Amino acid sequence: MLKCFECIDAKKTGIFAAGVLFGTAGIKILTSKDAKKFYTKCTAAVLRAKECVMDTVADIQENAEDIYAEAQQINEDRSKEDCVCGEDFSEEETFEEVEE
Repeated sequence: MLKCFECIDAKKTGIFAAGVLFGTAGIKILTSKDAKKFYTKCTAAVLRAKECVMDTVADIQENAEDIYAEAQQINEDRSKEDCVCGEDFSEEETFEEVEE
């Protein structure tokens, strides 16, 4: 009967038992009231950080829209200055359709 215990590696069995023990203790620690308070505070901090980042993104987006609008206006003004043909492009041009 002692021969069946000889094939068991004590080191590996001890490591397995320690893993089970630490796993069980870890679950108890992670589900404790103190851990829940910690998770709640961390989540609140992340939500505050998200709000701050979203405010910054909104500001950047507004600035980018302003820059884009000003750039379009500059290009329109420049194209009017560069036009030497004297035509007024503000009026609509009409084209006759060709009947086939």
